[in-house]
Amino acid sequence: MVKISILYPDTGRFDKDYYLDIHMPLSIEKQGDALKGISVEIGLNGGNAEVKPPYVAMCHLLYDSIEAFRTAFLPHAELLTADMINYTDIQPVYQISEVKIYK
Repeated sequence: MVKISILYPDTGRFDKDYYLDIHMPLSIEKQGDALKGISVEIGLNGGNAEVKPPYVAMCHLLYDSIEAFRTAFLPHAELLTADMINYTDIQPVYQISEVKIYK
């Protein structure tokens, strides 16, 4: 299993309502059954209430393989990427990981 992580550093505008209510349902619908799991997290703080979180939001998507991710995402990449201007001006950080433990 692989995890695609999209991390949004707290460096600009981020409309969490648009992201949660419009962008993510669109992304989930377009990718279909290839998407095995998803979590979206909104940062609260960086360890205590006085410290800002390093990431305003994070999204983690699970697929059986990198090939499954490519097959599910690439046909919709242009649409989903173009929609980013509607919720953020932040350049996200991406990471692809091999999941070793998942429960």
